[in-house]
Amino acid sequence: MAGLYSGWTRLLGAACCALLLSASLPAHAIVLRTAAQEGTEPKFIAEGKDRVVGLCIDILRAVEQIEPTLQFVGDQRWKPLIRAYSEMETGQQDVQCAMQRTAERELKYHFLGPALYSIEYHFLARAQDPVVINHWDDVRRLAPDNVVLINRGFAAGTILAEMGGLVVDANSTNPQANLQKLIAGRGRLFFHRGPGLQRLLERTGTVDKVRILPQVMYSAKLYFVTSKRLAGFINDRLERALFQLEKNGELERLMRKWD
Repeated sequence: MAGLYSGWTRLLGAACCALLLSASLPAHAIVLRTAAQEGTEPKFIAEGKDRVVGLCIDILRAVEQIEPTLQFVGDQRWKPLIRAYSEMETGQQDVQCAMQRTAERELKYHFLGPALYSIEYHFLARAQDPVVINHWDDVRRLAPDNVVLINRGFAAGTILAEMGGLVVDANSTNPQANLQKLIAGRGRLFFHRGPGLQRLLERTGTVDKVRILPQVMYSAKLYFVTSKRLAGFINDRLERALFQLEKNGELERLMRKWD
């Protein structure tokens, strides 16, 4: 009889533990669609044929750890930046990691605080080009050999348009293509943002062909962004998780990891 009582006690205890465990888990995770943005190192970096790593991948996983009711899908599938942003505007995607805030984009997307990290824009030039750039007028004075290469669909286009008087080539969609155009003399400068510029040169095998000019020409902050079609309570959960990552120093640690 004592053995039977002991068995029932163990069974009841196990059932209670299972009930408590199930109560601590989300009944249904909310799936949020996103994509790996092409040409945006170190946000998204190809590691081998079928794996994407990078700063944004780490941020997405960190948010999932803090807020297990949210699950991101699609971050292992590459999409051109323009398409990724367009699909978020139409509601085909739900979120994007690390977007620069502009007036035009604020009309289309919802920006969540805090800033994930800051970026600094530099000019890149051919290794043998003695050009020195300290001010925007230095670029204008290079005319007629003053074509500035940028990636199509990136915020760099808005920045240069605001500066005025610059000749811009935005026909390429990724930094690899613009590096090759720069090396071939199809542009005098390439305007691109760090962190990750040195890694970009190393990964593309252009360290001995291209140099990063030291002057910071522009700085900005990048934010987590959601579709305006996304429910408000999901935005609230995302924002709480992001503020927690900032408070505990995780955002800064991840930034240093990928810088």
